[in-house]
Amino acid sequence: MEQHEVHSKPTGVRSLPRNLWAVSLTSFFMDVSSEMVLNVLPLFLSNVLGVKTNVIGLIEGIAEATASILRLFSGWLSDRLGSRKWLAVAGYGISALSKPFFYVANSWGVVAGVRWADRVGKGVRTAPRDALVADSVSESQRGLAFGLHRAADTGGAALGLLIALIVVWFFGSRVTLQESTFRTLVLISLLPAALAVLSLALGAQETAAKGKAEAPKIGFRGLGKQFAIFMVIVGLFDLGNSSDAFIILRANAAGLSTPGVLAMLLTFNLVYAVISTPAGSLSDRIGRDRLLIGGWLLYAAIYLGFALAGAGWQIWALYLVYGLYYGMAYGTAKAMVADVAPAHLRGIAFGTYAAVLGVLDFPASVIAGVLWDGVGGWSGFGAGAPFLFGSAMALIAAVSMWAWRRSATEAQRHREG
Repeated sequence: MEQHEVHSKPTGVRSLPRNLWAVSLTSFFMDVSSEMVLNVLPLFLSNVLGVKTNVIGLIEGIAEATASILRLFSGWLSDRLGSRKWLAVAGYGISALSKPFFYVANSWGVVAGVRWADRVGKGVRTAPRDALVADSVSESQRGLAFGLHRAADTGGAALGLLIALIVVWFFGSRVTLQESTFRTLVLISLLPAALAVLSLALGAQETAAKGKAEAPKIGFRGLGKQFAIFMVIVGLFDLGNSSDAFIILRANAAGLSTPGVLAMLLTFNLVYAVISTPAGSLSDRIGRDRLLIGGWLLYAAIYLGFALAGAGWQIWALYLVYGLYYGMAYGTAKAMVADVAPAHLRGIAFGTYAAVLGVLDFPASVIAGVLWDGVGGWSGFGAGAPFLFGSAMALIAAVSMWAWRRSATEAQRHREG
């Protein structure tokens, strides 16, 4: 009797295709580069240039809104051309080329310009990169794929922060960030930025958009009612989700030194990296909406804690738990975009998702800065106010998501009955 040898197919992360590893490596290197600079940028603006909190909020808001508009166009162009890889490579290249200009920044206006250029690169790359990830795997592996990508991204951020912590400690910026220390970090960040571009250009393979794109238009048309409802709910959450620069400033104001802030960010990213992949896989099994609701409820509790905290160690402890929220919700929300949008319009769906949230990042960061520091002759409500607002908006979004998914489930049961 002839015996046939049975070969089992690889499962889990081993079964993910080459593109996933190339994209993940690219994100790893770019986050090594970006996080060692961008996470200390609020301290550079505040400690070195003396910029007020409301202006920092304006800088962050404008940068993210600009990036988001470009994400929408890059998503549309990605679908129209059937090309994912080279648009993403171009975006990473723009960000890499902008980084040296942080070295010569000597005013908040120059910082804002360089920050804007860096976000242009992010805007160009994000939608086609996410579509490349989604098109490279089956639906059953989508949560795992985005979780792995997010884990690599966050692992790179952790390494970048570790490098920044060592440099800050070595150069003696023990209390407040020094100008020379910041410029040293910028120089070091150039190498991993270049490696990020090379990893994607040489490692990834192009994938055509799945299905036939019928002249996609920018906006919600053709993306369906479910996608529109999802975006309204996520938009409610994002309106209270201001830049994490405010958390860094909150920790610094509460007494954490520059090394303390960097160590806080490092532990956050380690938690985030560990949680992302299993959370993505869990979303494939229990449903992305349940994991997202849980993440938003956790966010509401954490932001309430940020508002009430009176010491630096309390901010640190809360930020550690904040990494758990990020691991639960960030990749899960992106995977849900792919679930509720038509496959042949996936690029524009990711672009629209990123654009809407990024545009909302502008009022979110401006509102946070004004609530904290006021505007004109008004001095604002203080450091806790933006976090109370964020907590309330997260709670509203979680309840809205629960009500929507419950209604959708009941409607499906009614149709089947």
